[in-house]
Amino acid sequence: MASRIPLSPTTAIIPLSIKAFTKCPQATYLFTSPSPNSPSLRYGFKRKVPPPSSASRSNVVVSEQVIESLTTSDSTQVSQSTPSTPSSSSKLVLVVGGTGGVGQLVVASLLTRNIKSRLLLRNPEKAATLFGKQDEEKLQVRQGDTRNPEDLDPSIFEGVTHVICCTGTTAFPSRRWDGDNTPERVDWEGVKNLVSALPSSLKRIVLVTSVGVTKSNELPWSVMNLFGVLKYKKMGEDFVRNSGLPYTIIRPGRLTDGPYTSYDLNTLLQATAGERRAVVVGQGDKLVGEVSRLVVAEACIQVLDFDFTQSQIYEINSVKGEGPGSDPEKWEELFKAAQKSLATL
Repeated sequence: MASRIPLSPTTAIIPLSIKAFTKCPQATYLFTSPSPNSPSLRYGFKRKVPPPSSASRSNVVVSEQVIESLTTSDSTQVSQSTPSTPSSSSKLVLVVGGTGGVGQLVVASLLTRNIKSRLLLRNPEKAATLFGKQDEEKLQVRQGDTRNPEDLDPSIFEGVTHVICCTGTTAFPSRRWDGDNTPERVDWEGVKNLVSALPSSLKRIVLVTSVGVTKSNELPWSVMNLFGVLKYKKMGEDFVRNSGLPYTIIRPGRLTDGPYTSYDLNTLLQATAGERRAVVVGQGDKLVGEVSRLVVAEACIQVLDFDFTQSQIYEINSVKGEGPGSDPEKWEELFKAAQKSLATL
């Protein structure tokens, strides 16, 4: 049975302050809210974001003033609930899909944590638009397309310690499928090509897929899988699991909050999870529901620092409530509780 841990409100290292998104009627969702009896543990996640102004769109360079305001806002809550901004890290994290809905939030969070990052993008110009001009010591950009193996030159992976892959496309035919951007090409062939090119020295690859990948023939998942998106995501998962590389797989529910794909970095740093800040983590592909993209991005970064999350698959949802923010101790407890719950079933 799920256990609840009461928490005071927390503010993440990147306190994202944006306008909460209006929840759509439940009847329009493929997924329902998780059962209180699901084998998972709840925490919360606090971030807010105002709609981007024309000024914020034009100001894409992260200034010291912006970072200072982010790390000192709600100072009382920060001092009580979250650690201070981490010092420079020895990691070099390659983010694949870094201009997508989850990926850009991963990059923004890595930048505020002073974790050196490298982006693999089909169109490198998008990086400057979203993240501004960054020092190469903080953010590097390489051009490449995971759908084309010849693009994945070994130099792209030189020095990389960790990979976060959050590529994806729509489940149903849309404009995003233009240019051969289908689930088969992105979620299967792209993942296979990427993993095949990674060095054996890699410390971890984190792959973002979806809940329901093991139930693609069952309702409601069979509806979502009409064009094969769950099937191809599961094939990508299996390839990662059999690659011999250290991995963690994150399976989010229906994604909410964003995507902020036309926003600049200053706006991303104010993104919000609205009222759905409580985090539900499970295992065994039993969760159904929704999850904030902010929560997914935070989970991808958090698992990198926990050895016990290696070779694990986690499903993640978010519901109304407060929770872990970017506090590693609370995330550690969430992940461990999910594993313990699965072991007792």
